[in-house]
Amino acid sequence: MPKTDKLTTSIYFQSPICSIEIPEWVGHVDKVCNKYIKEAKKRNEPIIKDREKRWKKKVGDITLSHHSGSMINDPELKEFQEYVGSTSWNVMDFFGYDMSQYELMWTELWVQEFSKKGGGHHEGHIHYDNHISGFYFLKCSDRTSVPYFKDPRLAKVMSDLPLKDPANISMASPLIQYKPKPGTMIFFPSYLEHGFTVDAGVDDFRFVHFNLQAVRKLLTNHLRGQDVKSKK
Repeated sequence: MPKTDKLTTSIYFQSPICSIEIPEWVGHVDKVCNKYIKEAKKRNEPIIKDREKRWKKKVGDITLSHHSGSMINDPELKEFQEYVGSTSWNVMDFFGYDMSQYELMWTELWVQEFSKKGGGHHEGHIHYDNHISGFYFLKCSDRTSVPYFKDPRLAKVMSDLPLKDPANISMASPLIQYKPKPGTMIFFPSYLEHGFTVDAGVDDFRFVHFNLQAVRKLLTNHLRGQDVKSKK
């Protein structure tokens, strides 16, 4: 086929990732998260002590991620949660799903901070039993870890070829990275494999992670009705 031929190209089966910058929330959300990170670091203290005892070397929190407990329904994060919830619904609607008969329910909301000694990271994973996931970055720089997303099409992975230019994002790219700033919020389908590159521990790296599940209104309305009856 001559290179001068003009082919009609149609793009299908996209995996959308949506982002927005909300830096004005960073100060408040980060302050609320301090208590959760403090608790997470306290839970990691026995792990650090056990490692240092076994290794006979002071290594601190190297490679660890200080992962908080659930922050769902924290009254100080009410505005944040309401925004993420309503925006997640709008994003699912934008993706093309008929959300009229569904309600998004919170399943997970936590904050985590990577080790100050470096080595913090996350291997690629998905959040099963959820439909939309996302991040809100509180502390990051051009010297910290970055999130990455992998092509979810297994059939493509099985027959992939080398790229002409790995630095150029194209329809053949198997992986992409985002470079967030404090205040960057990202929404993506929960089926999309994601992870975080190894952090060098040069600057602080902290972010909020959330997951929501689409549940039929028929079920949620029934459960609310049952709850009302039980309170009478």
